[in-house]
Amino acid sequence: MARDILSPDELDRLLAIRSPYEDAPPDSSLLRLLASVDRNTLNQLITEYTLEPGEIICFEGDYGDTMYMIRSGRVMVIKGDLEAPAILAYRGPGDIIGEMALLENQPRSATNICVDTVRLLQISRESFQQWVSSNPSIGMTIMATLSARLRASDDMTASALQGGQQLVQQVSRLQTEKDQLLELQRVRQETSDLVVHDLRNPLGTIYGALSMLEMVLPEAVLRDNRELLDLANAACSRMRRLVDSLLDIAKLETGEMLISLSRTNLRPILEEAVRQQSLATRTRGVQFELAIPDDIPPVLIDTEKIERVLTNLLDNAIKYTPDDQPIVLSVETADHQLMVSVADCGPGIPLAERERIFERFAQVEGAGSHRRGFGLGLTFCRLTVEGHGGKIWVEPRPEGQGSRFVFTLPLLPER
Repeated sequence: MARDILSPDELDRLLAIRSPYEDAPPDSSLLRLLASVDRNTLNQLITEYTLEPGEIICFEGDYGDTMYMIRSGRVMVIKGDLEAPAILAYRGPGDIIGEMALLENQPRSATNICVDTVRLLQISRESFQQWVSSNPSIGMTIMATLSARLRASDDMTASALQGGQQLVQQVSRLQTEKDQLLELQRVRQETSDLVVHDLRNPLGTIYGALSMLEMVLPEAVLRDNRELLDLANAACSRMRRLVDSLLDIAKLETGEMLISLSRTNLRPILEEAVRQQSLATRTRGVQFELAIPDDIPPVLIDTEKIERVLTNLLDNAIKYTPDDQPIVLSVETADHQLMVSVADCGPGIPLAERERIFERFAQVEGAGSHRRGFGLGLTFCRLTVEGHGGKIWVEPRPEGQGSRFVFTLPLLPER
C-alpha cells in the first residue's frame, strides 16, 4: 500500500475543487459474495488498515494487486496530475476501490486519497486467487456476477430505447398539441405508479432487515458498524420519502389526501427535522444555525406532513450548500402567520425559474453549471403547505449567494 501523504494545505486545495460528476451508488455484489464466506477464511483474506487524512492509497498508473473496501471515512478519486487534477468522485463506507486489480494486472485508472481518517479492508490478488483456486465455484460466481451486471446494463439500455421509440410513435400519431400533452402526462403517471409499486415492497423488506440487525447484533458489532448502518438507514429514508411523495402528490392534486390537523408546538418538529440530518451534516461539515424564538405560538397542522416538508427543504439545502458553510433555519411571526425559512449558500436559482421549481419533475439549472434537480420534493412541499392554508416561495438569500425557501402557516385565532 502506498504511504505517501499530502500536506494539509495540499489536501485543502484539492477539496476546494468541485466535482462535476454525480457519485454512483456502490455495487454491493462482491461485498455480498464476501459476506457469505466463513469467518476463518475471511480473516485470512482480509487485512485492516487505518489511514489518516491526506494519505494516498494508490496512484494512477501503478499496477494494481490489491482491492480495498471502505469501512469508514471518505476517499477522493482523482485523475491527472496532483497539481491540476480532475475530481471524479468521493467514495464512502461500503464502497470498493480497485476491484479490477483482483482480476487483471493492469495500471490503476485513478489516484485515491483519504479525505478523513479512513478504515480500509484490504484483499491482495494473491490471496484472492488462492481462495478462488481452492473454491472453483467462487470463480464461476464472480463471472456470473460480472455477466449479470453487463446484462442488466444492456437490458436497461435496450428497454429505454424501445420505450422511447414506442413513445415517439404514439405521440407522433396524435393530431393536436393538447392530445400530445395529455398522452405524455398519462404515460408519466403510469411510469410513476409502476415505480411506486415496484419500490414499496423491497423498501419495506430492507427496513425490516436493518431493524432486525440492530436488534440481534451484539453491541460491540453495532458500535463498530454504526456508520454503515446509519448510512443504510439514511438512504432508505430518502428513498421512502421519494416513493411517499409520488403517492401523496397524486392524492393531494385530486383532493383524496386527508390532512389530519392538530394544535401543535412547532419547535419539537423543527428540532427533530434537524436531528434527522445529523449524518449528512457530519460527513459534509455543514452546520445548522437556528434562529427560533422561545415563544413560538402553536399552529394547527398535520405534524407528519409538515415534518416531511421541513426534511425536504433541509435535505435540498444540504445538497447544494458547499462543505463547511452554514444553513440557517429561522422562524418568525408576521401578519397572523408563522413564517419558517431555510437559507442555503448554494448556487442560487434564476428569477425565471423560481416558480417552476415547485412543479412536478422540474429540473432547473442553478448559477454556473450545477444542476438543481428538486423533482418531487418541492411539489410535495407546495401542495402540503397550500393544503394548510399557507404559501411557499423561494427568494435570494439576503446575506449573499444562495437561496432562501420560505413557507407560512396560519396562526390560530386569538381567544
